[in-house]
Amino acid sequence: MMVYQLPVQGYFRVNSYFLIDENTQHGFLIDPGAQGNEIARMIVNKGWTIEKILLTHGHFDHIGGVKALQQQLGLHAYIHANGNTYLSNPRLNLSAVCGEYVVVPEAEYFNDGATFSLQDHTTPILRAIHTPGHTPDSTTFYDWEDGIAFVGDTIFRGSIGSDQYPGGNRRQLMSSIRERIFTLPENTVLYSGHSEPTTVKMEKQRLGL
Repeated sequence: MMVYQLPVQGYFRVNSYFLIDENTQHGFLIDPGAQGNEIARMIVNKGWTIEKILLTHGHFDHIGGVKALQQQLGLHAYIHANGNTYLSNPRLNLSAVCGEYVVVPEAEYFNDGATFSLQDHTTPILRAIHTPGHTPDSTTFYDWEDGIAFVGDTIFRGSIGSDQYPGGNRRQLMSSIRERIFTLPENTVLYSGHSEPTTVKMEKQRLGL
């Protein structure tokens, strides 16, 4: 599986990611935060088949492109069960504060430990690890075979996520980092929403854990 990092620009700049099987050209799209029409064109031009949109959490800068992708390509979005209100509430997902009023009308919900597969794979590729603290629905998608994890806004290269927004909780955030992300193998590459990639080892050393 190959990772393609795609920075997109809405009110904020955010990293969207493709996880693609180079043999079948099927894969996942993680956090299409903006420019949904442009992302849809890229998918078509690349000849990719995106089977699932996976959302690390429901803030508008991570979900802003979903509606266009659903309309143009018929893609299905998945988010932790705690994210249902974020998708429908522009105040809670912070888009109203920025004058954008983003909603996602349809999604499928999962819980901690859910796994995600592709059509031509006999075994799951990603596992959902619930990592609340930035938001109650924050989720890390872990690809154990390739040693990579998509962590959303829970942790960045050189910093941790914010707990200042509605639903944020500092204690939960630190617990998620210590007990759920830092217990992954140290060479696991962490792909975040707003920084360059890092590793579990680098961030454990930085935080002294």
